[in-house]
This record gives sequence, C-alpha cells and structure tokens, in this order.
Amino acid sequence: MKLPFGPGALVTAAFIGPGTVTACMLAGANFGYALVWALFFATFATIILQEMSARLGVVTGKGLGEALMAGGGAVPVRFAVAALIVLALAIGNAAYQAGNLTGASLGGEVLLGGKTPGRAPIIGVLALTAAILLLTGSYKLLERFLIALVLLMSIAFAGSVLITRPDIAAFAKGLVPRLPEGSLFTTIALIGTTIVPYNLFLHAATARKKWPGGGADALRDARTDTAASVGLGGLVSIFILVTAAASIFSAGLSVNSAADFARAIEPAYGPLAKYLIGIGLLSAGLSSAITAPMAAAFAVCELAGRRTDGWLFRGVALGVLTIGALVALAGFNPLQVILAAQAANGILLPIVALFLLVAMNRRSLLGDHVNGAVQNALGGIVLVITIGLGARLVLRAAGVWP
Repeated sequence: MKLPFGPGALVTAAFIGPGTVTACMLAGANFGYALVWALFFATFATIILQEMSARLGVVTGKGLGEALMAGGGAVPVRFAVAALIVLALAIGNAAYQAGNLTGASLGGEVLLGGKTPGRAPIIGVLALTAAILLLTGSYKLLERFLIALVLLMSIAFAGSVLITRPDIAAFAKGLVPRLPEGSLFTTIALIGTTIVPYNLFLHAATARKKWPGGGADALRDARTDTAASVGLGGLVSIFILVTAAASIFSAGLSVNSAADFARAIEPAYGPLAKYLIGIGLLSAGLSSAITAPMAAAFAVCELAGRRTDGWLFRGVALGVLTIGALVALAGFNPLQVILAAQAANGILLPIVALFLLVAMNRRSLLGDHVNGAVQNALGGIVLVITIGLGARLVLRAAGVWP
C-alpha cells in the first residue's frame, strides 16, 4: 500500500525539531494536559497555510519566492521584502541549525549512555550525514529518507505514550481552550514552533518537484499529503506533551531539557522509555538539520531567479549547515543568536503569511484555484495570530517583553 506522504513529510520533518520537542516537553511537564488544545489549533493552522503553499507550487509550477518576485507592486518594495527574507533566513536558519545538531547529539548521547567520547564527534557525524544527503541533489532520496525519519520519530514517541499510560479524562479536559496561570508564553511557543515561515518556501518548491505537471489529480494528492503529513506531525507533538504530562508532571519532577526528560522517566518506566525518547530526539534533530538548509537554499535561489539544482542551491544549503555545525561544535550557548533569530522570525512570519494570502487570491496566477471565502477567512484568522506572535517574539528578543 502506498503511503500518503510526500513533500508534506518534509514540512513535518522541519517543524518537529529539538525546539518543538523541548517546547512540548516543557508544556506537559509544567502544565500537564492543559495545553493540548494549543497543539490542535497550531496543527490546524499549519495545514491551512501549507495547503495554500502546496497548491501554489502544483498549480503555477513556481516556488513562493518566484511568485513573490513576479507579483505586482513596486519593484523596490519587492526587492526590499526579498532582502528581508534572505536576511531572516540567513540568521534564523543558521541559528536554529546549531540547535538542531545540538539537540540531535543529545539524543545520541542518551542512546549511547556514558559510552561516548563527547558531543563533538556525534555532531560531526550528523553534520556529515546531512551534507552528503544535501549534496546528492536527489529530491526522491531526500524525501524517502525524511519520510523514514518522520515515521521513526512517530513510532518512538507513540511508544513512549503507551509506556507512560496517560490519563484519558485529563487529556479530554485539555482539549478545551484555557490558559493556566503562567502558561501564556508556553502556549505561544507551542504555536510558534509549529507554524514556520521557512516551511512555506520549502513546501511550494518541493510540491512542484513532486508534481511537475500539475492537474486535478496532483492537486488532490498534494492536499491529501499535506493533511496526512502535518496531521501526523501534530500527533507527534501531542505524543511528546502527553508523555511529559503522564510522567514528569504527574510525578512532580523538574526537567530543563529533552535529554533530562529521557533520563528522568527511566527509573519509573524502564530503559525502553529512555531509549524511545532518545530515538525520537535524534530523529527530530537530524530531520530538521536537513530541511532547514533546504528551505533556505530554495528561498534564496527562487528570489535570485536561479535554478534550484545548481551550485547556488548547494552552496547556500552547505553554508547554513556549516555555520550551524561550527556554532554547535564550539560549545557556545546559542541562546542569544536564537533570540536574534526569533526577532527575524517575528518579522518574517506575518509578512510571508500575508504575501501568501495575497498570492492565493491572484486569478492571473492561479486561475480557478484561487482561495474561496472560507479559505480566506481561515487564513485571515491565522494571519492575525501570527502578527500577535511575531510582535511578542520581537518584543521578547528586545527585552521589552519578559
């Protein structure tokens, strides 16, 4: 039986990284099941935007960057927006790449226990693996590898849920939106780690590669892929939160990282639980370490009007990977760099979401496949929330909002 996964799985691989694992873990550890609803909302919002991005790629044969540069409006404005996107990609993806490799290495350390010469060799192997896959230039190979990683992390985190035996009644209560005291920032973090602006570029570019001929069948397959892949990613996030709620929160323990989480549940649930978390963290970090450079390379090539299978694509991808690896290997705490990346993301996310909505209403671009009233209404709601999220990220990075 053919799995309904394609380019959407790359989106899932991108947003389920160490940052998402940590955010979901802390949400469950600190607030139990109370914020499950936030992940359901974030997943639904992501499907809305990613469906538009995939539809753009399938119908027009263009990436989001190409559609931006070919759109209406004054040329200086378009180039200013393009420059902002490139700057945000350069800062954001390089910073998060360090976190991806560091997070994946923590998963490796959990799996190896104390039998490891240190974090640097693990980071080196992970970076080399990502570089080899990116240099192959084979979309099919990357897609299959990332689908395998997504399925592996899904199985690992689903297994951790079965082992920790969550409280079904408490989970059901968590589906009702509410904000426990002190949970506002965590709630925004859960949404912010799921709706990622770079994924809009990644999805449009990979959808047109997957379905170059377009057509009704391709559009249907793209929608099925988006719903199935992003929906699975949302389930993985919920699995992580539920595991933390059932183990850490219920036991009254305190953890600061996903690696601490894996070690903390071992005494109560045995080594299998620890290894499942370690496998999930390693898979999440490696998958994001591959997709972050890809997203940056696609965007830069499209905005520059260059091919997405040439030297510029590989150069940008390897550049992002190399910078991230060097920061991770240097042992620096990437917190300050990530704060700067959050500020760039805070500006970029609503801008990209707004442009996507505008593009999806251009009949000259999409013909009969433009957004309908319901799609525009849903997209508008998501846009308003991303504006609020972006403002919060900018203010927090500037130290104005704690």
